[in-house]
Amino acid sequence: MSNKIRVAVRGMGCLSALGLDVESCMKNMLAGVRKLNPPQRFSTAHEIQYPVFEITDTFKKAESKNNQDLTMTAQMAIAAVYQALEDAQIDKSALEKKRVGVCMGTTVGSALNNDQFYIDYRDQKQPGMAPIKRFLTSNPAAAVAREFNLSGPVQTIVNACASGTDAIGMGASWIKAGLCDLVIAGGTDELCKTTYNGFISLMITDNDPCKPFDANRKGLNLGEGAAALILGPCLVGQPDIEPKCFIAGYGSACDAYHLTAPHPEGIGLKRAINKALKESQIDPKDMGFVNAHGTGTTENDKVESLVLSQILPDIPFFSTKGYTGHTLGAAGAIEAVFTIYHLNHKTIPKSIGFSQPDLSFTRFPITENTRVSGTSAMSESVAFGGNNSVLIFSEN
Repeated sequence: MSNKIRVAVRGMGCLSALGLDVESCMKNMLAGVRKLNPPQRFSTAHEIQYPVFEITDTFKKAESKNNQDLTMTAQMAIAAVYQALEDAQIDKSALEKKRVGVCMGTTVGSALNNDQFYIDYRDQKQPGMAPIKRFLTSNPAAAVAREFNLSGPVQTIVNACASGTDAIGMGASWIKAGLCDLVIAGGTDELCKTTYNGFISLMITDNDPCKPFDANRKGLNLGEGAAALILGPCLVGQPDIEPKCFIAGYGSACDAYHLTAPHPEGIGLKRAINKALKESQIDPKDMGFVNAHGTGTTENDKVESLVLSQILPDIPFFSTKGYTGHTLGAAGAIEAVFTIYHLNHKTIPKSIGFSQPDLSFTRFPITENTRVSGTSAMSESVAFGGNNSVLIFSEN
């Protein structure tokens, strides 16, 4: 890969339960809004209705007739891309003349909302094939490529909760390698009954609003949403655009310690952070802030606190999952957008839900909206299977 090409973030889009665009999300986050309710699109027999961060308002859908019958996961991805293109001031028609790649992360949102089909099939009712056709055409990256008539590489990343972060990291590598003129990278995931039941069965779901890094944390709240970044090359010494920031570093490492829990010493996360720092050539002490994964689960928060105390001991950090819920494959992309916004505006939000320090920790998140300095920031993803991914964004 060429070291002379820097990867610029030219535009970004985002939708979640917090808001249907970046500005709405940020306004509500800094105001401490939490839109948390029992799920509305599906019901379960659980005695406790575990709350979720669900998108209930209407958002922009696909314009192409070929993309009308898609899952919500794919439709949210397309909506986020439209926002990002508008933010980058790039007309949709201009994309057809360029080599534009698409790299989107997801987990299970587009696959498991067809439970009625499988129930009917099990009961020998011969259900129609429409749900299966919808699933097969709803690969998020492929749906985005069809919507915008793109001809570059197309890849969907499925790597648990690190999917969105890894999609951005891979998209950046395409730019560095000269494979694309532009890359659309991000993540998307919708709420799903199977996922909802699965996390409850793992006993890592909070029946109250989640409390990342708090001594009384009981688990996560699920959420849904999508985010997209428009990435492009910026030649050193020949800036032809004014980007929001640059992707300065990306690191990914797997500790393979446990199916769901991170290594207790954070070995994988340390490797990922150190890889990203080495690529970025940024001194750790010059980092402005860290957007932590911060799920509110017992082990995740303990490990992140430990690692941050060792590698970035004086850098403020926070979790945004108390505002959006854990959006799974979209989380890394949504949090990348939030990180860039906060880097540009020099204000980070309080880590909502945190009030009582865990005395076994040596580092704690911020408790108030805080002004920050620095021209770089880090976003972390700590995923099932021991997967850890990190992005570093820089303004110069």
